[in-house]
Amino acid sequence: MSEATLERGINALKEQIDAPVASFFSSCVSCGMCAEACLFYTETGDPKYTPIYKLEPLRRVWEQEYTLFGKVKKALGLHKPVTDEMLEEWQELLYDSCTMCARCSMICPVGNDIAYMIRKTREGMVASGNAPEGVKGASVRAVTIGSPMGVKLNALEAQIRHIEADSGLKIPVDVEGADYMALLSSMEIMNFPEYLEGLAKIFKQAGVSWTLCSTAFEATNSGIQIGSSDIARTLVQRVVDGAERLKVKYVISPECGHAYTAIRWEGPNLIGRPFPFRVVHILELLDELRAAGRIKTKDLETDTHTFHDPCSLVRKGGVIDEPRRLMDMVTSNFVDMKDRGKLAWCCGGGGGVSSNEDADELRIKAFKRKRDQIAETGADVLVTACANCRLVIEEGLEEYNIEMPIVGLSEMIADHLVVDDEPEEAEK
Repeated sequence: MSEATLERGINALKEQIDAPVASFFSSCVSCGMCAEACLFYTETGDPKYTPIYKLEPLRRVWEQEYTLFGKVKKALGLHKPVTDEMLEEWQELLYDSCTMCARCSMICPVGNDIAYMIRKTREGMVASGNAPEGVKGASVRAVTIGSPMGVKLNALEAQIRHIEADSGLKIPVDVEGADYMALLSSMEIMNFPEYLEGLAKIFKQAGVSWTLCSTAFEATNSGIQIGSSDIARTLVQRVVDGAERLKVKYVISPECGHAYTAIRWEGPNLIGRPFPFRVVHILELLDELRAAGRIKTKDLETDTHTFHDPCSLVRKGGVIDEPRRLMDMVTSNFVDMKDRGKLAWCCGGGGGVSSNEDADELRIKAFKRKRDQIAETGADVLVTACANCRLVIEEGLEEYNIEMPIVGLSEMIADHLVVDDEPEEAEK
């Protein structure tokens, strides 16, 4: 990255102001409804956490540079310039107290996409040197090492050896011509390796031709989280290069909400061309296998289970019905949360918040909303489909002294899978 300065930051903010941003600022009626949609406001009552207020640096640049009223104020010396001090103060609002979950965008009565503008404002924060150290470190590791947690290929290979030795399953790597290339998040590699074992078990049973890629196994895109299109583009290109080298037809996004939106929706725009492959979330693929009768389950759970919707998966990705059909494959006692699907409440750790140590105290306060939402269901077990959500919720429940099992949906499918003695041959 270039040297960060205030001038570069302001120029980056100017570059981010496009027609949608100008339209959104012009349309805002200052109703404050976005505040009631944001768990950082509802759980603290502090008006500074009102989503539209977090955009003040971008709004000032828009007004001063692109509106007649702002230019007149600037000419008369009545404007309030964006300063380093202001950006330093706004770091908490733009990173600690926003997961870019887009619930505020969903609620806004005039359709302003506030999360879209938060993402753009973070570009100015990065260029000016005002991004949090924790998120900066994760981004540097993602580019230089290949993973925001510093997970290298040899660590993945070690996990593969353990899984293969324990299960007798085969984890294919760098298989040219496979149909599917599976991505993983660092958390799944180090914290939840049962996810990878579950994939191997399910794909073997369903006869899915798949592989991991030794040069592109990481799905997490820290560039999206910190707000740097340059970093985001580099990480997407790495996946595209790996998929093209192996000549796969599909790339599977793992149980990670933002990774899915980063590679599927932002990816082609970042690299400036369509992908020669299709991107699917693992839950979409599992639902397709279910519908085709290629996977079946048995011995359904009878305890009450509920499902946490990862924001990027449901609100930005539209993967809403698939997990519910899959939940019916693993439990006979599923209860949905009151605010489900598009209106789901965030766990409080997305958008880079969980990798930002400065945000820990506020994140735990904000988690009260999810804690109460889970409690309302009376469920015994929580299921989700995002490794980051899973870890954040585990930490939150522990903080509030609540004992509750939290399980990934893919591994639940694997645990209840009907395994034939002679599975079908893998298709290519």
